[in-house]
Amino acid sequence: MTATPLESPLARTRRARRVDRALAVRYPDAHCELDFRNPFELLIATVLSAQTTDVRVNQTTPELFDRWPDAASIAGADLLDLEDVLRPTGFFRAKARSVVGIGTALVERFGGEVPGRLEDLVTLPGVGRKTANVVLGNAFGVPGITVDTHVQRLSHRLGYTTSDDPVVIETELGALLERREWTMASHRLIFHGRRTCFARRPACGACPVAAMCPSAGIGETDPVAAAAMLKG
Repeated sequence: MTATPLESPLARTRRARRVDRALAVRYPDAHCELDFRNPFELLIATVLSAQTTDVRVNQTTPELFDRWPDAASIAGADLLDLEDVLRPTGFFRAKARSVVGIGTALVERFGGEVPGRLEDLVTLPGVGRKTANVVLGNAFGVPGITVDTHVQRLSHRLGYTTSDDPVVIETELGALLERREWTMASHRLIFHGRRTCFARRPACGACPVAAMCPSAGIGETDPVAAAAMLKG
């Protein structure tokens, strides 16, 4: 199926839900790839994941949380010590300031606990809607759409949106998908973006949703060659 500019909102909604079901079959283990044990760890790990990989963050956080396991301890961390631990994640000085600021704000305004409301989370230093939705969806079970670079790219390729504004993309995706699926649908799109629908050259010939994608054919279309490109 190829979407056209004349595709009705109802047809787009039905197509988006079929795509999501197909991705659920392809990636039954889709999940948040950041390691965490509680909302605080997920919040900090998500902030650290900016401009680096989840793998690098997961290599860094064991020492981080061993030394500073909660909001109070990280609020009182020596900035130079913290920077040294965070150095592998890149932009470590800015990230160190952000996590100390988050710890301080949590202690001063939320009793040291991570709040479970988006409107509170986005008041924390370095926390935007993307980070807030990651925390809400994965630590609190509150459905949320995470618009990272993969979700933004795939939303364009699949014809869900023409906007580059993450808030608009979040709203438009939310209108297409059932609310209860928002968190998992985000994971599936992220998995698909990391494993099949690559930024430079997607593996179209091995894509489970190619028949429903208006961008099918922009990448490798040979099934054998495309299959060899798949990751994970």
